[in-house]
Amino acid sequence: MKLYSRGQVILFSLLSGIIVLLFAIGFGLIKPKVKSADIENTDISLKNKNDQSNEFKLLQSEQIALNTSDLVEYSESERENIAIYERLNSAVVNITTETMAINWFLEPVPQEGSSGSGSIIDIRGYVLTNNHVIQNAHRVFINLADGSQFEGTIIGVDPENDIAVLKFDPPQGTELRTIPYGDSSNLLVGQKVLAIGNPFALERTLTVGIVSGLGRPIQTSRNRIIRDMIQTDASINPGNSGGPLLDTQGRMIGINTMIYSPSGGSVGIGFAVPVNTAKRVVNEIIQFGKVRRGWIDANVVQIFPSLVRYARLPVNSGLLVSRTRRGGLAERAGLRQGTEPVQYGRSVIYIGGDIITSVNNLKTNSLADLYASLEACKPGDVVKVEIMRGDQTSVLEITLSDREEVMN
Repeated sequence: MKLYSRGQVILFSLLSGIIVLLFAIGFGLIKPKVKSADIENTDISLKNKNDQSNEFKLLQSEQIALNTSDLVEYSESERENIAIYERLNSAVVNITTETMAINWFLEPVPQEGSSGSGSIIDIRGYVLTNNHVIQNAHRVFINLADGSQFEGTIIGVDPENDIAVLKFDPPQGTELRTIPYGDSSNLLVGQKVLAIGNPFALERTLTVGIVSGLGRPIQTSRNRIIRDMIQTDASINPGNSGGPLLDTQGRMIGINTMIYSPSGGSVGIGFAVPVNTAKRVVNEIIQFGKVRRGWIDANVVQIFPSLVRYARLPVNSGLLVSRTRRGGLAERAGLRQGTEPVQYGRSVIYIGGDIITSVNNLKTNSLADLYASLEACKPGDVVKVEIMRGDQTSVLEITLSDREEVMN
């Protein structure tokens, strides 16, 4: 048996205590005391760090005006077209996709998907296009003006405005040309516009036209209406989708999206998503991969004729509030749910509740109207909701919840 002196015992005890203390601090059982000033400075630095992480600013290439004075044999309008095309055509990309199919042996096999156009909006390789161009894609390829091809990543999409943001990684030292944003709030019918895209895989095709109409609401699906679409007669064909619609200064004022055509080809009626819509959602897509939207936390039913007759409703159109979330923002604002359950097919509708007739002065005759009226709203926004309760009309101010949380 080994005997230790008193000094050795004290030394070992102190060392053991220090080791235990260090382990306790390491596991968070003991927190070292920090001066309040240090805590305040730490909180500020963390807050600033978080604020910076939530900020995203596009980095665009320098816009160089081309000298067209030597093109004396061309008209002023032609020189304008030539200058815009020479300056910006390399900023338009051709997007091709690969999808997955099932063969006869029930094996997944890749196959050629859709194609379209896109605009480079950031020198780091961010590309703006339409959602329907890359929908259901297994792989996305971005083809540049110099013939190089890169596999792209889908950063995020906004199906309600048919917008998607892609990204590719250009080689170090590559100088990408970008297309600058314009302003779609001050457009006039009759002003000249230009479209650059890849119709029928004919890369970087230029077409010219005018703004034919403004504020067109286009229904893209049962519950989706894109409002304020730009109508143009600039020739747009399959493959133009996602490409830029430009003003005479070479600024993007819209994203070419669809055509109206009984034959499938251009008949002079094309539509573009306003660039101000893109400016509102693109940064959020890049930061969060999606667009966060507000929603009334209630289950509503679009009114139909048999429901009007059965429930003796005072109006022929609108949205019947079947249920509200218990203790939710809508209920706290005074929105009243139905009380009498009625079986309709496989669903149960509660009648007797309020009828929503408009949101922020936009009529809500259908669910698509409700989606459209809340499209630009964020969680926490307050909206004015006009309701019918019996024969009385009133307006409620309802704070919106997060749509994703309400829907799930």
